[in-house]
Amino acid sequence: MTETVIIVLLVSGGVFAAIAGIGLLRFPDVLMRMHASTKAGTLGVGLSVVSVAIYFADDLVTTKAILIVLFILLTAPVAAHLIGRAAYRTGTPLWAPTVVDDHSERAEEP
Repeated sequence: MTETVIIVLLVSGGVFAAIAGIGLLRFPDVLMRMHASTKAGTLGVGLSVVSVAIYFADDLVTTKAILIVLFILLTAPVAAHLIGRAAYRTGTPLWAPTVVDDHSERAEEP
């Protein structure tokens, strides 16, 4: 039973990592690519690390796995925000069908 759980977690992690990679290739602008890489990538890494912790079932490995998952969950959103902010401020073009741009100088004030 444990082996089945490990396999499911590891394969699921690989699938989410692959989805993140496909999103990086397929999405049209930097903000969408950043979203794909952080959401799916974080989940993929998290599932893979949890499967490793279950496989080894050691206190030290489990502690390290928990710390790795927490580190990824804390740093990925911050890094994505800063990358998106830097891309926007340097004038990286948004996807042409983008409808709302709240930070544009043309944005209406309420």
